[in-house]
Amino acid sequence: MVDWLGPLPVEALHGIGPRQAQTLRDYGVHCVGLLAAVPPATVQRLLGGRAGRQAVDRARGIDPRPVAPRALPASASVSRTFPRHTLDGAAVRAALLDLVVTLALQLRRRGQAARGLTLALRFAGGTTWEKTRRLPEASAHDDDLRTLAYRLIDAAGLQRGRLTGITLKGEDLIAAGQVAEQISFDGAREARLVAEEVSDRIRAKFGPGAIRPATTLLRVS
Repeated sequence: MVDWLGPLPVEALHGIGPRQAQTLRDYGVHCVGLLAAVPPATVQRLLGGRAGRQAVDRARGIDPRPVAPRALPASASVSRTFPRHTLDGAAVRAALLDLVVTLALQLRRRGQAARGLTLALRFAGGTTWEKTRRLPEASAHDDDLRTLAYRLIDAAGLQRGRLTGITLKGEDLIAAGQVAEQISFDGAREARLVAEEVSDRIRAKFGPGAIRPATTLLRVS
């Protein structure tokens, strides 16, 4: 029997309803530990064949039911709404970088990586623009997502478009364990990845806003 189960009342055990719990109490079995000690045949006479077997097994920490892992979502998105219509290229890129960092952190926390990105822009008057591109290889690193996100915003050719909102979506997500680790001789990239790991630990301890790129502090005007 699992030690922590013993002191629990019998009704705390999965599958034991109020009527069954009362039947067990009438025979002096008021906690899971006592139920685990009763011969299975006795419990089967009290609760019925199948219900008795299950009750004893679970009281002893035995549950043969298969555990179905919850499927992780195939995409993840983050959005930003501008308080005013904006034409400011620097402010738009600052907002996009903030979305990149937020999305990348979300993916790393979930143990996933994106194979592609979708950028969606909303304009004054209700018009929208959307484009999807694939990453060279699946990633959840800030650098990789930022590079592709900037290419997407460049492809939009904003010019004088008045933006009201922006959404960045990671597409075709896979488990991070499926991403092959490439040997890199790029010292600068390796240093950034180390800094990313340190940043993640700081955020885990002090909150997601504890550390962020200075550029994201630009105010949209």
